[in-house]
Amino acid sequence: MPPEELALTSDRLLPLELKGLSLVAGGRRLIDGVDLSLEYPGISVIMGPNGAGKSLLLRLMHGLMAPTKGDILWAGIPMNGQIRRRQAMVFQKPVLFRRTAAANITHALGLRGVVRSERLPRAYQALQLAGLESRASTPARVLSGGEQQRLCLARALSLIPDVLFLDEPTASLDPASTLAIERLLIDAQHRGIKVIVVTHDVGQARRLAQDIIFLHHGKIIEHQPAPRFFREPDSDVARAFMAGRLVL
Repeated sequence: MPPEELALTSDRLLPLELKGLSLVAGGRRLIDGVDLSLEYPGISVIMGPNGAGKSLLLRLMHGLMAPTKGDILWAGIPMNGQIRRRQAMVFQKPVLFRRTAAANITHALGLRGVVRSERLPRAYQALQLAGLESRASTPARVLSGGEQQRLCLARALSLIPDVLFLDEPTASLDPASTLAIERLLIDAQHRGIKVIVVTHDVGQARRLAQDIIFLHHGKIIEHQPAPRFFREPDSDVARAFMAGRLVL
């Protein structure tokens, strides 16, 4: 199968609507009354200072955590197991099985219920997309850090998700590996996948984002088209963040 056969339409799950979303833990309000609507495909980037709640918000969207209060609706339907199966997530630190690169993908496909005859072709297709076809038989845990993260992304893409979440996917990678990951994300959004990524890297956000969600103290301070946000943020806190000043 050629790579373009992984194409799909993420609008089947859009819009994503968060309504009055809150998360309280240990007596602290970590996510505070978030309202958000994401209506269009493309790449949405979540930014904000450390401790703003970016990763928590991503996990709530993906259903890895349950909110204390509020609603998460995908195309008007509350988050459920079927919706989660149409999504995938890549974490900051690669999470890999003690298997070869190819077997990491075929195992995930088996867990997702893909018939055995389709697993290996889909695995090699995903490895090809990530430029890892020559590493198919290599144990995943001896790959370089950048290769491991590309493998995690290839595995996520092999599931043919409608929505792909990424939490600081290039935080500890060298520039070449970062560029390879970014190219995969751009290719994914061109094939119709809705990408939602947390990053602290302003340069990366400029390269990737169609829209910016700026979070501070668990609240969405701004949600703007990326060109407008980078040209002139509306809020003082976002302007301070973009200027590299300490944000409390």
